[in-house]
Amino acid sequence: MARAVTNLLGLAVLGTLAQGPMHRYEIATTIREQGKDDDMDVKWGSLYTVVKNLERHGLVEATGTDRAGARPERTIYRITDAGVAEMADWTRELVGTPTPEHPAFAAGLSMLSAVPPADAVVLLRERMTRLEAVLQQRRERLAREGAGVPRLFLVEDEYGMAMQAAEIAWIRGLLDELEAGSFPDLAMWQHAHDAGTIGPSAEGGGPATT
Repeated sequence: MARAVTNLLGLAVLGTLAQGPMHRYEIATTIREQGKDDDMDVKWGSLYTVVKNLERHGLVEATGTDRAGARPERTIYRITDAGVAEMADWTRELVGTPTPEHPAFAAGLSMLSAVPPADAVVLLRERMTRLEAVLQQRRERLAREGAGVPRLFLVEDEYGMAMQAAEIAWIRGLLDELEAGSFPDLAMWQHAHDAGTIGPSAEGGGPATT
């Protein structure tokens, strides 16, 4: 199904307005306070355009304006019935339908032969150390701020931490192989760098290691 608005910020806006009418500044503040910008690739400069697109397609509507002090009037928006339906359908699609994702880390791993094994060990250990620190911070924040919050509103945090923990475990296993010398292609990999044969392959598909 082709969606009228495809920017995931649109889903965050719909979810925010489902809590009550707001102007754009309140929408942005609520998204930040509820951590939705941690779960989606939010580009704040596009918020105005996203809200206007949602309005143009009848998913939200203006209900009036308010003014705070000397500030300009701000338009207040509310979600429409069509917006509620779109929010639910969009959520069903995201939860139920796997889509291709291309993490930057996977791109880096696909080119790992471009650096010597010793460098790869250093880089992987740096990444693992940083991930461990971030994961610990997330656990502490969840313990501090999640008390009394229904688990329904914390499942995305649980998922994010589980994915980080899994990545840390995978990196640790790869490091163990590299440092123990048991990684199957380690000799070939090191030899390619010693011989200076790392470079464009004959097929033009990436670093050659043979």
